[in-house]
Amino acid sequence: MRNLLIIGLSLILAASVQGQNTAAKGHPDTTGWKDLLEADLSNAIVPPGEWVMENGELYAKGHGTLWTKESYGNFILDLEFKVTKAANSGIFLRTGNIRDILSALEIQVHENTDGSRYGMAGAIYDIKPPSKNMSKPAGEWNHWTITCQDSRLSLVFNGEEVYNVDLNDWKEARKNPDGTPNKFAKAIKDYARKGPIGFQGLHGKEGSNVWFRKLKIKALD
Repeated sequence: MRNLLIIGLSLILAASVQGQNTAAKGHPDTTGWKDLLEADLSNAIVPPGEWVMENGELYAKGHGTLWTKESYGNFILDLEFKVTKAANSGIFLRTGNIRDILSALEIQVHENTDGSRYGMAGAIYDIKPPSKNMSKPAGEWNHWTITCQDSRLSLVFNGEEVYNVDLNDWKEARKNPDGTPNKFAKAIKDYARKGPIGFQGLHGKEGSNVWFRKLKIKALD
């Protein structure tokens, strides 16, 4: 009887732990998921003339950032993107204040590393680089699955998980857990856990561009 009780408790604990781990380990089937953006961008805050949705593809025409009108806390965001040579953009998550991009975590959309692992595609800007370079060449579509669940943030990049971090480990302002500096005046653990999602406009060389498509989101709240 005692052994059966121990086995039963073990199964319950295992199920509980498994239930806490909602990060996608691969790219999910997004059938039935919500479109992050309407085709006419009516559910977004868009700088006039700076973003276009055409044939299901979102692309930038200027430097301004596009923001979702809705705020998101715990979610899985699945999307594809491609860039030209020298392109530089990003996706902002759980933005505390859309007038201050440093109030958000930014996942880098970049054609090159800009001289730093923290600037490579998929990096959490100035906070965490991906475990390896999974980028496809300029002009080819890349696939991302971003999971935000409470303090955890993970990224599956072209079929491989490149990080799964606990933001509570970033306990100090201007400092990463590995001792490297970052530019954030507030500890990352204290950042907002819910806010709009943003798409950064063009910040690469003149003539460079970025496209996004198949933007699907599933709320976990």
